[in-house]
Amino acid sequence: MIGLLTAVAAAAVANRHASATTTERVVGDRFTGLAVGGMDPVAYFTEGRAVPGRADMEASFAGAIWRFCNDDNRAFFLAHPEIYGPQFGGYDPVDIARGVTVAGRPQVWMIAGQRLYLFARPESRDAFAADPAAILQEARTRWPHLRDALAQ
Repeated sequence: MIGLLTAVAAAAVANRHASATTTERVVGDRFTGLAVGGMDPVAYFTEGRAVPGRADMEASFAGAIWRFCNDDNRAFFLAHPEIYGPQFGGYDPVDIARGVTVAGRPQVWMIAGQRLYLFARPESRDAFAADPAAILQEARTRWPHLRDALAQ
């Protein structure tokens, strides 16, 4: 009996680790699995602000749970997650350009080039706003290596 319980516990730990690994490329709450802190990612574009999504309006994508204000926003996101989802999985692009992954915060954001970016701090958002092209060039160069390292 103890052997069976040990095997079940080991399998649960292995499954939990595998699940955590798949969500680390998208910033998500480690306890709830919610991406963007439960904010509706489409609302940043349509409302111009962070709007909490509803628990009864969810979708699963990229190993995270995304919440939306309405059916239309959910449909828009699922049709084009590359547009409406935060770039770099919600990690701060300024920190990525420096070679580190720091989770962005849903309340510190910017839309640039019709894409959503989340930042860890207002200072990062200000630095990004001053020269988005240079920061994005460096971030895009570093992101593949950093993204791959998140899953290890």
